[in-house]
Amino acid sequence: MTEIQFYQIDAFASRAFAGNPAGVCLLGEWLPDEILQSIASENNLPETAFLVRRKGLYDLRWFTPTVEVDLCGHATLASGHAIFEFVDRDAGRIEFRSKSGALSVERKDDLLFLDFPSRKPLPCPAPDGLASILGREPSEVLSSRDLMAVLENEDAVSALDPDPDSVAKLDNFALIVTAPGRNSDFVSRFFAPRAGIPEDPVTGSAHCTLIPYWAERLNKKNLHALQLSRRGGELFCTDRDDRVSIGGRCVTYLSGTIFL
Repeated sequence: MTEIQFYQIDAFASRAFAGNPAGVCLLGEWLPDEILQSIASENNLPETAFLVRRKGLYDLRWFTPTVEVDLCGHATLASGHAIFEFVDRDAGRIEFRSKSGALSVERKDDLLFLDFPSRKPLPCPAPDGLASILGREPSEVLSSRDLMAVLENEDAVSALDPDPDSVAKLDNFALIVTAPGRNSDFVSRFFAPRAGIPEDPVTGSAHCTLIPYWAERLNKKNLHALQLSRRGGELFCTDRDDRVSIGGRCVTYLSGTIFL
């Protein structure tokens, strides 16, 4: 029997039942991909992270309930939190190796900061059906890994109720919708039905695209962001040209053992 240490962490949250829940599985060696996908499906969380320690750093992979993804912010933040809390309490920085290259999580007071690649979006034509999905014409449409639609204000983002099947027909991996915030620099929501996530509660990887856009638009490097899902999330962001820092808090919801 194989036993896997498992943690469920609420990331980008200061309390339980907020932010984005992630599973974190600490492995001795990699299991077959179909087993990793089955564990993520069984967990039925937005993302499950799998880690294998290698000479001072961790190999890291992420799975939604249906697919493996190339980058996930909240599950990386949750992985750092789990290691800091349960594996290496004296560490100040955790290094990861992933499909998106070298990543890290660093502790600064009560915040954890991701060091992630920047994915600056470029203007693009609005795809057919986007205005219908949004219920209005966006003021701007841009694209990176994800399609990004910019709306006029926070209320327009909050009011969105897009049809998942229509969003899934877009060519990009997912849809980011964003606007200036009332009590933050910007707000956003993130929809990824093609990856089995109709709406993600808080999305670190989306901020790889949001941060460079808003840093340029607002002419400031340090940004305060809110993601307006039902659970909600708060992010502290810095634009560093080809990299971004994405900060937040984490709360441990449970720890246990997976038996295979």
